[in-house]
Amino acid sequence: MSVLIISDLHLSPERPVIFRAFLDFIKDRAALADALYILGDLFEAWVGDDDPSDLAVQTKAALLQLSNNGVPVYIQRGNRDFTLGARFMRESGATLLADEEIIEYYGHRALVMHGDSLCIDDVEYQRFRRKSRNTIYLWCLLHLPLWVRQKIASDWRRKSAAANSNKASAIMDVNAEAVAEVMAKHRVDILIHGHTHRPARHPLSNGERIVLGDWEANGWNLIMDERGFELESFPIL
Repeated sequence: MSVLIISDLHLSPERPVIFRAFLDFIKDRAALADALYILGDLFEAWVGDDDPSDLAVQTKAALLQLSNNGVPVYIQRGNRDFTLGARFMRESGATLLADEEIIEYYGHRALVMHGDSLCIDDVEYQRFRRKSRNTIYLWCLLHLPLWVRQKIASDWRRKSAAANSNKASAIMDVNAEAVAEVMAKHRVDILIHGHTHRPARHPLSNGERIVLGDWEANGWNLIMDERGFELESFPIL
C-alpha cells in the first residue's frame, strides 16, 4: 500500500480534460491508497464553499466516495483556493490541514506544504498572501454575493498572469533560507510541496526537498511507501 500526494491540479470548467483525469485518478489510483493528500490549488479559483457549479459538486462527490470507501483525504489550502472551508470539508469527507503539516507513514516523516509561503523573494505576492489569510478580510470576502466573488476571482487571475509574466523566474521559486528555516523548525529532513510548478527532487545537506508538478499535459503524483518516495508523472490524454 502507499500514500499518494498531489497538488496544483487547478481544476476549472475550462479544463475538462484535467477534470476527467482527476476523476479517473480518484477512481483508479487513489482508491487503492492508504490516504490521499492534496497540497493546495486543487481548484484554479475557489470563491467559497457555496459554489453551486457542476465541477464543485462532482469534485466533492468523488472525494466523499473515496473517503466513504476507507481512504482518508487531507487537503491544504493553496494560493488559488485559500477560501476552502468547513462546509467543503464536510461535504467532501476531507480533513483540512494546517499550512505546515507533519505526516508519518511506513517509518518516514515529512513536512507537507503548498509552498507559496516559501517564495519570500516575491514581495508583492507575499503582501497579497498576508492579506488573503487575514480572518477579517476572509469574512468580508466570503459575505459578498457569489457573482461578485466570481468577478473578483477572474480579476485576480488576470492580474496574476500579467504580473508573473514580468517577474524574474528566480523570484517565483522558493527561497533556500526559508526552506532551511522551516525544515529546522519542524525537525524534518524531508519537505514536500507544490506551487512552483517545477517538479523535481532536490538533495539538501540535511535531507531532501521534493516538488510536485502541476497537472497540464501530464499529471504528477508522489508515492510514499515502505521503500521511500517516488515522484511519478503520467500522461493526460
